[in-house]
Parts: sequence; structure tokens; C-alpha cells
Amino acid sequence: MQFFRPNLNVANSTVNDISKLYPVPDSVKAIIKTSCNDCHSNYTVYPWYVNIQPVGWWLTNHINDGKKHFNFSEFAAYPIYRQYDKLGDVIELIDKDEMPLSSYTFIHRDAILNAGERTLLIDWAKMLKDNMKSTYPADSLIKPKDRKK
Repeated sequence: MQFFRPNLNVANSTVNDISKLYPVPDSVKAIIKTSCNDCHSNYTVYPWYVNIQPVGWWLTNHINDGKKHFNFSEFAAYPIYRQYDKLGDVIELIDKDEMPLSSYTFIHRDAILNAGERTLLIDWAKMLKDNMKSTYPADSLIKPKDRKK
């Protein structure tokens, strides 16, 4: 079992990073790096125990699931409606204190968001959504199958 290891989540491309499309203040970048990137980007910093199977497989599945829901490294490639929707998810999950997951912060204590950090991330995501509302036609912010015909 120890000989079969999953591929690591480490990429070199930043072409579709959210920062290529939208302003990300340094304060927000720092929070994202500490509290979000391991599961929601193409740049995971792995703990030593990733080399112990089946823990490595579990981590890989967890990371892949997180990236499937939201990936800062691929955000610019999302259609506008998905960008808009995912920013709403960021606001909701951080507001409800559901992100980062407690299973992650149990080990990564520095990833726990304090009230100020949560407010900063929520305000940033709201600002991006407001910017999108004023930039794009309203129907482009809605998933095509949910648009009224």
C-alpha cells in the first residue's frame, strides 16, 4: 500500500488565478494562503504524514473535492455565472463559520479565521460581486439552465 501514492497538488501555472482577473489585496492574499489554498488551489503545502497511506489518499480526495467546489488557481477560467455563484458561496460559508473545515483547522491552528479576517474576506467577496453586477449583464450572472426563457 505504501508504494502507491497519489499525485501531489503542485502546479506552476498562474494563468487562471483569481488575482489575474480581480484585485486581491495583500491582506486577503495572506489569509487565502494560510486558510484556503491547501484545499482550494493548485498549491497544497503537504504535511509530512502525506507519505503514510491511506492518509495520503484521504488528503488527496479531500483536496480534489475542495478544488471541485472552488479553486482560486482556476477561478479566471470559470464562466462569469460560476464566478458570481462561487463568491456567494465564499460569503455564506465564511459567514456561517463553516470554512475552513474544522477537520483542517484541528491540525492547522493558524488557519482558523478570527472575526476580522472573516469580515475582510466577506467584504472582499461582496465587493467583487458588486463589481460583477455593475460590469456584466444581469442574465450573465445566472446559470444558463436557471435563466428564464
